[in-house]
Amino acid sequence: MSQDQIAGQIHSVRTDNSTFDRVEEFKYLGTTLTNQNSIAEEIKSGLKSGNACYHSMQNLLSSRLLSRNLKIKIYRTVILPVVLYGCETWVFENRVLRRILGPRRDKVTGEWRTLHNEELNDLYSSPNIVRVIKSRRMRWVGHVAHMGEERRLYRVLVGKPEGRRPLGRPRRRWVDNIRKELQEVGCGYMGRIGLAQDRDRWRTLVSTVMNLQVP
Repeated sequence: MSQDQIAGQIHSVRTDNSTFDRVEEFKYLGTTLTNQNSIAEEIKSGLKSGNACYHSMQNLLSSRLLSRNLKIKIYRTVILPVVLYGCETWVFENRVLRRILGPRRDKVTGEWRTLHNEELNDLYSSPNIVRVIKSRRMRWVGHVAHMGEERRLYRVLVGKPEGRRPLGRPRRRWVDNIRKELQEVGCGYMGRIGLAQDRDRWRTLVSTVMNLQVP
């Protein structure tokens, strides 16, 4: 892949006896990777799959025969894993929860209205989708940190690519998200690899990130 669109149309990559064309994007292990390091298409794809799953479950989510707790379990078990990626999924989650929890009668006007976000948070006892994403990302860091230095995943996690980043405002990297989440729990001054070696403390941090009441 190359950010140079002209180069991407001309050159290819050859290794051993195989040749790979340069492309603007490709799918790997179900994830769409782009030459601009953008997750926009991946989010669209996740939301499209989530919407298809949600629409197939609409009758169950609005059924009066099922309890509210059972509907939430259906959401977390069937729908949530499909769409668990990116901040935009927070909007998707709220839409599903409004279907499950139903409207509320306004005390002043007496009219039925949709629930506000704060009301959804009060009624939904589980961590919201953004917290789940952040905690799983930290849990993955801890898993990779315990691998040996000879493992490729570990080298990718701690390695630093050569060269300079493009001019302009730098795009947020995966490791930047981890640093921000560590800062949220008061550990921004410590190295993530060394901190992850203490398994019990790292599990506590993952749990803390899951339950923080911040956006």
